[in-house]
Amino acid sequence: MSIDMDGPDPLYVQIADILEARIAAGAIGRRLPSVRTIAQDFGVAHATAAHAVQELTRRGVVKTTPGRGTFVQRTDGDGGRSAG
Repeated sequence: MSIDMDGPDPLYVQIADILEARIAAGAIGRRLPSVRTIAQDFGVAHATAAHAVQELTRRGVVKTTPGRGTFVQRTDGDGGRSAG
């Protein structure tokens, strides 16, 4: 999956959707990559990557713990159990 720079959806939403799909598929483990890594991987600004992580937090997919990182809370295939 890749982002569409000219698509109708904001980049942060596209990135959040991709990351959520990767989490559901098991391609991302318990811990989300850093915002810096996400920005580099998708070729976007740090602020855009941070907004994508905030979107995942709003959706309840991840939870950020200051000083520790961002951790997966749930996946669509886990029956609602918390991973953190």
